[in-house]
Amino acid sequence: MNKPLTLKPELASDHVPETAFGIWFLQTPTWSLHVLERAFKDLEPLIADRKASYPVIADVGCGWGRSMKKLHERFAPQRLIGMDIDQAMLDATAREAELEGLKVELVHCSSSRMTLEDNSVDLLFCHQTFHHLVEQEQAIQEFFRVLKPGGILLFAESTKRYIHSWIIRLLFRHPMEVQKTAEEYLALVRSAGFQVDAKAISYPYLWWSREDLGLLERVFRIKPRAEREETLINLVAVKPMPAVA
Repeated sequence: MNKPLTLKPELASDHVPETAFGIWFLQTPTWSLHVLERAFKDLEPLIADRKASYPVIADVGCGWGRSMKKLHERFAPQRLIGMDIDQAMLDATAREAELEGLKVELVHCSSSRMTLEDNSVDLLFCHQTFHHLVEQEQAIQEFFRVLKPGGILLFAESTKRYIHSWIIRLLFRHPMEVQKTAEEYLALVRSAGFQVDAKAISYPYLWWSREDLGLLERVFRIKPRAEREETLINLVAVKPMPAVA
């Protein structure tokens, strides 16, 4: 059985715990199909010069472990790492990995205080995790630190417009003061040193990211405005190779 590595760093101030509804929702088919799988399908075409295999892959905020099989099937890692601040989520990921017959290393740590070595990861997956983090600037620097030169960050995130909506405020819990717009998230990723090509960015406007859950379009055939504040941003960032002297 995959057993998580239990560490005891100071984690309490780095993360806002999810509500009971949020924890339940992460286990539903809606999450797996319409949120997680949809993010993979959106991110994959954004990867330039895609490799057949990314030897070391880490999932930041692995939650219930539903991404593990998807990462394994798509990117053929030799080493697959799941990280989470919540020990219960690591235990759940261990069960999911065992069920799928996957070998997964599990690490109990904060995204802003990772225990991975410098330049040790080929692909870092951060899906709907960043808006839970209090120390976002430190976390993106940690992402940059642990990725190898030439390594890629798959970043899929909900924006301030979505997190501050009434339905999300009602059902979930987040650190509201650190939420960012799509433009601000893009600027944050680039400020850490990542390269993000314009062709490697997507702004999906999915039904679940709208305050009306897409009812105006699906029921009343009212198309969303072309000019709007984006609710989601997906991007592929690359850690540059060192300059040749």
